[in-house]
Amino acid sequence: MNKIENFLVGAAIGLAVGATLAILLAPSSGEELRDNIKLEIQRIRDEMQQAGEAKRVELEQQLALLRAPRKSGGGTVL
Repeated sequence: MNKIENFLVGAAIGLAVGATLAILLAPSSGEELRDNIKLEIQRIRDEMQQAGEAKRVELEQQLALLRAPRKSGGGTVL
C-alpha cells in the first residue's frame, strides 16, 4: 500500500504546485484561469480514479489467488 500512498502524496503535491504556478504565471483572464484549473483538476481526478481502479483489480486478483484452495503434494500439513 506504500506505492498508493506515495502516488497520492505526489499527486497532491503536484496539484498544489501546478495550481500555484498557474495562478502566478497565467497570461489569461481570471475566468479563463478558473476554467483551466477546473479542467486540470478533473483530468487529475480521472487519472487517479483510473489508477485506483487498476490497483483495485490487481488486489482483487491477488486476493482470489490467496483464497483459492491449494493442491496438496500428498504430505501432511502441520
